[in-house]
Amino acid sequence: MHLIKTIRAAAAAAVAAGIGLSAAGGVAGAAPYDHFHQHGHALFIETDASSGNQVLSYHRAADGTISFAGSYSTGGIGATAAGATADPLASQGGLALINNGDELVATNAGSDTITIFAVRGTHLTYLQQLGSDGQFPVSVDASGRYLAVLNAGGTGSVAQFRLDGGYVDPGSAQVRSLGLNNTTPPDYLHGAGEVGFTPDGKHLVVTTKASTSSFEVFSVNPHGRLGSTAVITGADNPVPFAFTFDGAGHLVATEALNSFVSVYEVHADGTLSSLGTVSDGAHALCWIATANGFFFGDNAGSGTVSSFDEGASGSPQLLAATAATAHAGTTDSVVSPDGRYLYVESGGAGTIDAYVIGATGTLVQLETIFNIPLASEGIAAS
Repeated sequence: MHLIKTIRAAAAAAVAAGIGLSAAGGVAGAAPYDHFHQHGHALFIETDASSGNQVLSYHRAADGTISFAGSYSTGGIGATAAGATADPLASQGGLALINNGDELVATNAGSDTITIFAVRGTHLTYLQQLGSDGQFPVSVDASGRYLAVLNAGGTGSVAQFRLDGGYVDPGSAQVRSLGLNNTTPPDYLHGAGEVGFTPDGKHLVVTTKASTSSFEVFSVNPHGRLGSTAVITGADNPVPFAFTFDGAGHLVATEALNSFVSVYEVHADGTLSSLGTVSDGAHALCWIATANGFFFGDNAGSGTVSSFDEGASGSPQLLAATAATAHAGTTDSVVSPDGRYLYVESGGAGTIDAYVIGATGTLVQLETIFNIPLASEGIAAS
């Protein structure tokens, strides 16, 4: 397939117009009802604006292309980590689909809250906003009946809540300190980077970035009770930032300082053991997404995407140092649920790049969408 790069002027104009759409009270807004879009696949972007955080919704067509569908106020306030430019949250998972895509959770770093929407295609319906039980929430994840929120400000904390029919019980919070020493907003390099449950739901993992260059792992018992303290394992390389999991349940993490990807086995006691590490030689490899046994890392300092797979022992292998050239300040990314398309957000350029994922992990550019709000971060796909 040859490269097709499309400047979607109509979609860009729609974004510019759509940013201002909101319902009375500033809680939720939407484009006019579109029956086709209600039942299609979607891509969601979080703006993180300090004037009022919003989620932008895009229709995903069968060929992977996207078109603007609407904007929705979270009712909260976005914010920017100290020193951040392209990546205001300096995290992965600031926007997440949960409950098999039935709900979308957005972090409001400036108001220390999260907002939950019901999802129907590209249409969002405001359900709930609640406090994050910490400062500067930047990442969320869910497993079964539990939702975890990572707060990156101050000493840092994890708050785990119980889910009930798409809603969160605010009184169910279990809060655990990370023992960091940050400001609020945190410095972009030192605030915690991501929270995520292991695939079996038995552990909750947090990256601390440059604060301690460690992984903090909390146990989760069958009744959802978090361990009182974390088991801490130092990363193979400085600044562990984001992670995903492979098919065997191994933790696949980016370590940003010298752009490494490392793979770890997660043991029953919460300790990690390294299965290997490899660098792509680029700058600021921070975000990572996975599809069909391949891993795609976003290099914020290089404006590129690199690709990896794993050897027989689970060790990471570099496939292509530059699998794709994106745009300045390449930040967050997500793979479509069917594993066919990769969407890369560049907060420094205000773009989304869409790629077709080949059978051997190659990336072929499908289109570029311009005029996304600058320095936005947080992306999810249904």
